[in-house]
Amino acid sequence: MTALAGQPVSLDRPQPGVRLRVVQMADAEELAALYEANREYLHPWEPERDDAYFTVEGQLDNLHDLVEAYATEEMWPGVILVDGEMAGRITLNNVLRGPLQSCFVGYWVASAHAGRGVATEAVRQALDVAFGALRLHRVEAFTRVDNIPSQRVLERNGFTAVGTARRHIHLEGRWHDERLFERLAPWDDGIALTPPA
Repeated sequence: MTALAGQPVSLDRPQPGVRLRVVQMADAEELAALYEANREYLHPWEPERDDAYFTVEGQLDNLHDLVEAYATEEMWPGVILVDGEMAGRITLNNVLRGPLQSCFVGYWVASAHAGRGVATEAVRQALDVAFGALRLHRVEAFTRVDNIPSQRVLERNGFTAVGTARRHIHLEGRWHDERLFERLAPWDDGIALTPPA
């Protein structure tokens, strides 16, 4: 599966050096180092991870699961590259077919690249994958209610907030409310199940 050109949303600060690609087993060492370097930075937003997750072996296990899910078209697991250097992860999760044709997007960018438009551009490109190559109709995203930067990334990419899920995610030892966002495909006409040929 490759990203197809879509109808991009205007960004405040486009980042031409940003590109996405599907994860590969060879990413284990670089991902382990990136996760370890950003462990504290990501802690408030990520599930509890044991120490093994931040090792090459832990990432090999994780990548094995991601590659399998990609092969069965359950998800599109990607890495975010900035000028060829790994800078984060982005995933189109829980791909649903049939009458839903939807998925959830999740992403993070390393602290060294935060606040520079990298996440905004990465989400834009992920939408091209979702609405182009995957031919999905809807992409959803959840953010903790206090994660304002992530909400801005979604809003810059044309997502609309549709409500709050109470006590939706358990992080840092307690339940947190999350805001649900949605974005419909550019080809949505209220009738067609998939994009026109």
